[in-house]
Amino acid sequence: MPYIPQKDRPELDKHIDALAEEIKKKTKESGNEAGFAGLLNYSVTRLILKIISAKRYWVIALITGVLKNISQEFYRRFAAPYEDEQIKKSGDVYPEGK
Repeated sequence: MPYIPQKDRPELDKHIDALAEEIKKKTKESGNEAGFAGLLNYSVTRLILKIISAKRYWVIALITGVLKNISQEFYRRFAAPYEDEQIKKSGDVYPEGK
């Protein structure tokens, strides 16, 4: 989880919210429900490239670690509860205890 001080969030959130709205708008215009994936990838990539200070091993390792943490936390907090709901709804595919 990205634990940053509450006081730092509003300034970032206004830019994030604007970017999110633009991505949703472009996705709707494309007529492709999954079109946001490329727009999100582009946006995150550009953000990273604007922030990094140098092409150094430690910078690359830090950024890839952050991206992996984002992925894992998103799955843990957002996807796993969805998966649990679907298991209750449709039944589990794994044998009990596995």
